[in-house]
Amino acid sequence: MNFNDGSLFVENMQKLVITAAPYGPEWMPEDFPEDIPVSMEAQIQKAVDCYNAGATVLHVHVREADGKGSKRLSKFNELLAGIRAACPGMVLQVGGSISFAPESEGDAAKWLSDDTRHMLAELKPTPDQVTIAINTNQMNVCEQMTAKDVAGTSLADPALMHAYREMTIPAGPAWVEEHIKRLSANKIQTHFQLASINQLETVERMMRRGVCNVPLILTWVAIGGGFDAPNLYNLANFVRGCPDGSVLTLETSMRNVLPLNMQAIALGLHVRCGIEDNIWNQKQTAKMGTVAQIEQLVRIAREFGRDVANGDEARQIYKIGTFYKDADETLAKNGFAPNRVPGQVGFLQHA
Repeated sequence: MNFNDGSLFVENMQKLVITAAPYGPEWMPEDFPEDIPVSMEAQIQKAVDCYNAGATVLHVHVREADGKGSKRLSKFNELLAGIRAACPGMVLQVGGSISFAPESEGDAAKWLSDDTRHMLAELKPTPDQVTIAINTNQMNVCEQMTAKDVAGTSLADPALMHAYREMTIPAGPAWVEEHIKRLSANKIQTHFQLASINQLETVERMMRRGVCNVPLILTWVAIGGGFDAPNLYNLANFVRGCPDGSVLTLETSMRNVLPLNMQAIALGLHVRCGIEDNIWNQKQTAKMGTVAQIEQLVRIAREFGRDVANGDEARQIYKIGTFYKDADETLAKNGFAPNRVPGQVGFLQHA
């Protein structure tokens, strides 16, 4: 991304897209009963509350009646249908893990099988996006957490903490290419959740080979534990690698969330918040629910002078429903240099 003169003026920025992640599969309902919805009605109402607060993208997981993260696609279909009816303006983004929560005590925290995750392309009603990870990778979601972060929660249980520390993401190249193909065939946008610049480079190579003809809508997931840490140097390096046609959201964990989101607001990028990422206020004097986190970002954005996108504007910014015909169009629309043709020498650029 190029930050030319005037890039930091709000009149030259896209409106702010706020992604809400209110379902938090790593937590149990008793960890934050005031904010973690369990019944289907409560999960649908949470989506409505997030939208009314200012979020226009919803990161979707779903819980069973016992409060555990559901691994049943029928439950996703039920929740998606309920949200579509109650909140038609919301962009629905299904988490590509389905649920990584352990099924019972002593079980591993893990993403579901390749074949099961492929079935996300068959969800009905069709979500707007499904997130995808690139390259098999460690996903220790607890590495940046402190003892105070988890005190009094289910993650204070050493067995559960061990399960989440040891989690990995299965995302090999053959599965990734097939998954993008299936999502695109069903008009579902691929939303890239990337841990570091090397994964961004893999996405670019797929686009150059013509196996990933989609807009580059992505989130930098800076949670440590196999992912980048949320510091200025890693952020600058990742942003430098993103082409000008991409749309970038920032994500991190716990009390890093607000500082990183403030940077995103100031830089013209987009934000994500919610209890999946953080359950505390900045001084850790009280827990802070998803709606309160959204309202906080709306206040900060307004003070800065940056408008918050509504549902229609978020769909336009995120290029929902857009797909490309081949590698050449994909590279050009996303802002990458074109593929080299035989005999061409020197550096490449789009006219």
